[in-house]
Amino acid sequence: MGNLLSYSGLTTKVRAMESHLITDSQFRDMAALETVSDAVEYLRHLKAYEGLFSDLDDEKLHRGAIEQRLILSLYQDFAKLYRFSNLTQRKFLDLYFMHFEIDILKKCFRNAMGQNRLDIDLSVFRDFFSRHSSLDLIKLSSSSDLHEFIVNLEGSIYYNLLAHLEERSETTLFDYEVHLDLLYFKTIWKVMSKYLNRKSQDLLIQCFGSKLDLLNIQWIYRSLKYYHLKSADIYALLIPFHYHLKKDQTAKMAESGTVDEFFSVLKTTYYGQKADMDIREKPDLEQLTSEVLDKIYRSTSRQNPYSIATLNSYLYLKEEEIQKIITLIESIRYQLKPDEIISYVVKQ
Repeated sequence: MGNLLSYSGLTTKVRAMESHLITDSQFRDMAALETVSDAVEYLRHLKAYEGLFSDLDDEKLHRGAIEQRLILSLYQDFAKLYRFSNLTQRKFLDLYFMHFEIDILKKCFRNAMGQNRLDIDLSVFRDFFSRHSSLDLIKLSSSSDLHEFIVNLEGSIYYNLLAHLEERSETTLFDYEVHLDLLYFKTIWKVMSKYLNRKSQDLLIQCFGSKLDLLNIQWIYRSLKYYHLKSADIYALLIPFHYHLKKDQTAKMAESGTVDEFFSVLKTTYYGQKADMDIREKPDLEQLTSEVLDKIYRSTSRQNPYSIATLNSYLYLKEEEIQKIITLIESIRYQLKPDEIISYVVKQ
């Protein structure tokens, strides 16, 4: 009864926002459009994105500008949910916000290490971040090199970790990103046990645990296919956590001699079976990850409508929608056929 009372208003709010998520039918309509301008015009007429593109004319419709507005819509949804939440629910959202910070940090990292101009204007997010974060986005995005970028993080929870990594020789962008992800997931585990009840923890572990397993699977695959790393080097990259993925299955994949052998092992795992994987087709692991997580996030929310799962599921689905929109619009920009475009964003 307690959960019903504390979540009834928030669940109603989430369900209303879910009704504005883009349907497969609407994605098919967008995939048939001929220009980026047409796609953005379509978005302008959708409730979730109205007003976000009002100041962009055709000449400004580059990827960075569009992505910036789409991310802003995610932040606006987060802010709506935050205002509607009680103190316990806000503890979860504060934790979730760290995910937004790390996404921004990764964009800035790529900019600082590549010495390229950041494609997204972070000043647009300043007001939102000022309410939830101590990071100075403008200072970070204008860092001239990696050292200045890390110095500009001083005082944040990220500084000691990244400064320590900078001291090592030959630290790569991949190393920085993996350690940021590790910090995030370690913080999740620590904060969940402190502020959330057992039921809420179990629901989040279903989602975050599966996400960790799938990240490890992707890193093993990339290490084998693209970097040809030895198993000992692969183990060093993995998150030391097992949920549905058993320790011996992880070991067998990391020690696979070939990609074919890797997929044979993957098929025997919980995730290979859940996705009904056909190893002869060499499945796209990013698509497999999206498919499996989509099922898990939706089922936890559907089976536990008056719980933290409603917040967690909605934010995940919104982020997935934004990635689909970006993929679709870029596919239109490169003049791909509608059937090919829709294959990237809608499950067949």
